[in-house]
Amino acid sequence: MEQNMLLQGRRGLVTGAAGGIGRGIALVLAAEGASVVVSDLETAREGGEKTVAMIEERGGRAVFTACDVTRTESAQTLVESSIDTFGAMDFAVNNAGVAVVKPFADFTDSDYDLVTNVNLRGTFAGMRAQLQHMAQTGSGAIVNVASVAGLTAVRNIGVYTATKHAIIGMTKNAAMEYGEVGIRVNAVCPNAIRTPLLEGAPEQFRNALVAPQAIKRLGEPEEVGDAVAWLLSDKAAYVTGVALPVDGGYLTGP
Repeated sequence: MEQNMLLQGRRGLVTGAAGGIGRGIALVLAAEGASVVVSDLETAREGGEKTVAMIEERGGRAVFTACDVTRTESAQTLVESSIDTFGAMDFAVNNAGVAVVKPFADFTDSDYDLVTNVNLRGTFAGMRAQLQHMAQTGSGAIVNVASVAGLTAVRNIGVYTATKHAIIGMTKNAAMEYGEVGIRVNAVCPNAIRTPLLEGAPEQFRNALVAPQAIKRLGEPEEVGDAVAWLLSDKAAYVTGVALPVDGGYLTGP
């Protein structure tokens, strides 16, 4: 049975994994045989440790390590801690993100700073530290969690949309620059996934996300995790620079 696991023996980290999509990704990666550093803010430690407990209850291996992805030194320390914990870092998933929902002209400077710092700067800082290490070892795989809002406009989340477009741009550039040294970099682009973030948004906003989908339901965090696991695995050894929609067919809609 274990021989069929996509990530048997792999070691790596998932940011923003105290709940939501990040937890779903961490659970799937562990179920596929990976040892996982579950990371999130120190203030989210309880949720992160719950993710670890859920993995361990299912026979997996995980630890929680706090990290503020917006701080360069914290992102670097996370990589170093992951290597110290499991002996190597074969993969990284940059998932930490936030959104503010309001019409474009209503965004404040503080809204802009929050969303860009976490989503864009956080992904950049993480990727930079991860790529520096992987370039030295000559192998590795990174998956960034973007969004369908990185592929098209989504009403009332304009700054979030801008950051997710930028994440896809960084993904493609890193894939181009580091493929020749054995590193693959891809992104997943979820739409309406059942998370506390989405469930806390206005019902009208949620309905508007699901309405264009071919599959008329919310996705589950583990369904994003399945896509991430495949992209990290040897099954996707010839795949890099891809922004893979995991969106219930949202992009097929009008």
